Amino acid sequence: MMKQKEYKFWFCTGSQDLYGEECLEHVAEHAKIMVAELNKSGVLPYEVIWKPTLITNELIRRTFNEANTNPECAGIITWMHTFSPAKSWILGLKEFRKPLLHLHTQFNMEIPYDTMDMDFMNENQSAHGDREFGHMVTRMGIERKVVVGHWSDKEVQKDIASWMRTAIGIVESSHIRVMRVADNMRNVAVTEGDKVEAQIKFGWEVDAYPVNEIVKAVDAVGKSDVNALVDEYYEKYNILLEGRDPKEFRDHVAVQAQIELGFERFLEEKNYQAIVTHFDDLGGLKQLPGLAIQRLMEKGYGFGAEGDWKVAAMVRLMKVMTQGMKEAKGTSMMEDYTYNLVPGKEGILEAHMLEICPTVADGMVSIKEQPLSMGNREDPARLVFTAKEGKGIATSLIDLGDRFRLIINDVDCRHTEKPMPKLPVATAFWTPQPNLRTGAEAWILAGGAHHTAFTYDLTAEQMGDWAAAMGIEAVYIDKDTTIRNFKRELMLGDIVYKEK
Repeated sequence: MMKQKEYKFWFCTGSQDLYGEECLEHVAEHAKIMVAELNKSGVLPYEVIWKPTLITNELIRRTFNEANTNPECAGIITWMHTFSPAKSWILGLKEFRKPLLHLHTQFNMEIPYDTMDMDFMNENQSAHGDREFGHMVTRMGIERKVVVGHWSDKEVQKDIASWMRTAIGIVESSHIRVMRVADNMRNVAVTEGDKVEAQIKFGWEVDAYPVNEIVKAVDAVGKSDVNALVDEYYEKYNILLEGRDPKEFRDHVAVQAQIELGFERFLEEKNYQAIVTHFDDLGGLKQLPGLAIQRLMEKGYGFGAEGDWKVAAMVRLMKVMTQGMKEAKGTSMMEDYTYNLVPGKEGILEAHMLEICPTVADGMVSIKEQPLSMGNREDPARLVFTAKEGKGIATSLIDLGDRFRLIINDVDCRHTEKPMPKLPVATAFWTPQPNLRTGAEAWILAGGAHHTAFTYDLTAEQMGDWAAAMGIEAVYIDKDTTIRNFKRELMLGDIVYKEK
């Protein structure tokens, strides 16, 4: 089960002693008020911690290095209340290794026209100080997020909150470990990739285990634990017998319960947060993991099918980034299956053999058992449902041989025009922006995979900021995409990112 970490963000205010002690007292007082109000706003998903005003090279460097080593600190928010000479920040910035947000704001919202004097001007010059600081960060080539506006504005607070989730993804990326059950699906290209380079770029550890080593963990699960979990299934989900013998049905469901418990215990023991399976290599497993994988994803684990470790890591990453989000609509692995090309009704049917996360379900979730030609095992139990309507993003991280590229497509999810009573899997249906023809052409030109890491709860901007922090290329397919401009963007990416 994924446990939420109590991350915090440090609020570091820049100034200097040119204007005297009274000015610095005001700077600290203002910063404390801002931090308190931000925390009370109810908008930010994580707590902001006030830090003493930074006015010297030594203090800035020490504070940034303390942030580096503090496991609770997920990033720093900087703000220059007055003029802060940028050379003072060089060593601290040079050694800083966590996400950085530059909040370009000021304490007062309005110019005090009637009382404005030079003392006020000198003390409240964020328009000056933030430009000085911003120049140095740009000169040093440091990736950061810039948010502009008054700190009390809800839209500014939402931007800070959005960046916080990206920052969590940046920090947590280095904690992702993917367990591969067997290897990649034979002769498939896009699910493969350079695992060493992925560890260098993203911090991911991707390790393979023989299937039967995990099977031992499954076989070790006691019958009482299996029965208890099956009882939980029967209480939580609708059971679709559809003429099958009730005892046989329950026995097949019990196989998935045993796989879920065995897999989860193995993952916890070995400290993995994502898993991939492969239907061509099931060893001693009685069924292809279906319901079991769906439940693990619901608990926060990443998953990729057919050995697709990149999707498994990305699903885990997105689940961490959306953790604790109010009214979250869900995150899952998806696969492009087939098109509806009727004019005005175009879209892509998304599904997989079994493994779509029930967090994306709209309404009732049922358990169904059907034969599966792949895997040569007994009929696996799986959760079936249709996904929610709404806007989302589909992402594909691909290895181009000389670099990684993250493809991000805004999609509009809706229900299919008619039910599909003979299709025994969970499904989603979406139309890629700007439309199916342009969206699909751009996806193919960019080299996008057939598996995606999908979420309703993050934005293209958040995932693009994550990619920028990782130092990789990100390309966007959205309402403004045209093929002419998209091809130009890909050509520019070839120039810029091949040199890195």
